[in-house]
Amino acid sequence: MDKGITPDLSGKTIAIIAPGNMGAGLAARARDAGFTVRTLLAGRGEATLGRARDAGMQDASPQEIAACPVILSVVPPGRAHALARDLAPALAAAPVKPLYVDCNAVSPETVKAIGETVTATGAAFADAGIIGLPPAADGPLPVIYASGEAAPGLAALNHAGLDIRVLDGPVGAASTLKMCYAGIGKGLTALASAMILAADRAGAGEALRAEMERSQKVLLGRLDGSIPDMFPKAYRWVAEMEEIAGFLGEERPESGIYRGMAGFYDRLAGDFDAQGPEIAALKRFLGKA
Repeated sequence: MDKGITPDLSGKTIAIIAPGNMGAGLAARARDAGFTVRTLLAGRGEATLGRARDAGMQDASPQEIAACPVILSVVPPGRAHALARDLAPALAAAPVKPLYVDCNAVSPETVKAIGETVTATGAAFADAGIIGLPPAADGPLPVIYASGEAAPGLAALNHAGLDIRVLDGPVGAASTLKMCYAGIGKGLTALASAMILAADRAGAGEALRAEMERSQKVLLGRLDGSIPDMFPKAYRWVAEMEEIAGFLGEERPESGIYRGMAGFYDRLAGDFDAQGPEIAALKRFLGKA
């Protein structure tokens, strides 16, 4: 695909990989706009298959994925480059090249490496960052910011029920925005969770809650939502915090904050799976036990 050409969406078929909460939510919006959405379902579990079915996503081979005019990669950060490598043979063999869009929470350096893998096949590539929650049936859409030479062509997906906003910048600009935004939001959730647990261990949890109700009502209200929302997602945020640390630069002390958050989220993910004491303590603090 020539970088300056808008992808041909006249056939109303796109690919979204994979059917996690975000991918399935975007797929449902595209389906409601009259699009067929293909994905990869081989080897996926029952929960994933159920989300794909509910969103109207159709199982496809790598060759059928590569035949779509646009491919949106929406996977955990640690899988982003692996997916591009897995699809590279099919992309290289495709007679008409798609626009491959990496929508994952990865650093600018990582997304540039993914772009090199994709463009080596002859396919066009755009960097994208998703900001917002997975869309619900009657809720707001997350915004997909896109950058790179091929990004203007992605604006055609605004007709597919999505909210695409093109940034004036190269590959890496959208990922930079995503890293900074996620570093603030998910970083705040990690910092607050860590200190709530410290207060609980020291027997000061009730006093901390009372003081925050007195002097930090707005922040407490945010944490009442963001911390429980984090529990089932913590495992996904490990690699994201590592990407943010790499984005900041290993030579900068603040990168260590996010390396520590990666380890913290990894521990919370294990505690959530085990229904362990730390998740229970956070629930108690928030009155959700």
